[in-house]
Amino acid sequence: MNLEKKFDLVVIGEINPDLVLNSTNLPEFGQVEKYIEDYSLTIGSSSVIFACGAARLGLKVAFIGKVGDDYFGHFMLDKMQEYQIDISSVLVSPTVKTGVSVILNNESDRAILTYLGTICELKLEEINKELLKKARHLHLGSYFLLDKLRPDISELFQYAKREGLSTSLDTNFDPLQEWGEGLFATLENTDIFFPNEHEAKSIVGLEDLDEAIKVLSSKVSCLAVKLGSNGAVAMSDNKKATAAALKTKVIDTIGAGDSFDAGFLFGYLNGWNLEKCLRAACISGSLSTRAVGGTTSQATLEELMEYLSVDAV
Repeated sequence: MNLEKKFDLVVIGEINPDLVLNSTNLPEFGQVEKYIEDYSLTIGSSSVIFACGAARLGLKVAFIGKVGDDYFGHFMLDKMQEYQIDISSVLVSPTVKTGVSVILNNESDRAILTYLGTICELKLEEINKELLKKARHLHLGSYFLLDKLRPDISELFQYAKREGLSTSLDTNFDPLQEWGEGLFATLENTDIFFPNEHEAKSIVGLEDLDEAIKVLSSKVSCLAVKLGSNGAVAMSDNKKATAAALKTKVIDTIGAGDSFDAGFLFGYLNGWNLEKCLRAACISGSLSTRAVGGTTSQATLEELMEYLSVDAV
């Protein structure tokens, strides 16, 4: 790690808990009451799950975001501090409630209802740029949820690059399914882009994944596309790498893509080659599915290195 910088990475994104309802029953309107098997209140939000995964691997992480002055907001800040994530630049709003996602999770899929609250309230002028100067890398998550920041994300990434930071972006799903509004301008200053297969094809408006990869890889230094149980594919400097997912008993896929990002960036910040970074990403993503919640079973550094060692044999 670079000892000249206080933080390995700064994460900018949404902060909200997940209320996860595990059920094989589907909800039904008309005041129909049904039972569920279990529930949990867990660390939510793509950006925070990513930050926790990176911190669990040993990276020094700081976070910039916004919460409300309420139970959910303080729940999230307390949990982030348990991971030793620096939250000194997280803003607490006295007037807007913390966002929350309610997730109905069955054995094969999930449905998500999100109240945005403070998720969409962060603005460019509220970003602590002095904190960015203390970091090696900037990662931004949930691009399409950051309504008040999104018009200025391209400018923010330009600033980060001028200050010598490398950058990465995980847009996640666009609830409006418009897939635009300045994204390509942001990609011009993005070193690593982390879409999943559906996002990659939707962003460029193509049905063929190979064609989508060709377009997106021409926009960024490194592209890593998540393929779920089929692993992942990456492109950098016209070099292609593929990696398989681990064969594990899947309990919950929430946050697997964010843990994937954390594994990849751990390798990237340690100077690993593309193939090793991608294998680390797939291992991290796979191991995170072993328990309910996005952070419960994220890989430790010891686990990651053990699986990398076995994989290399």
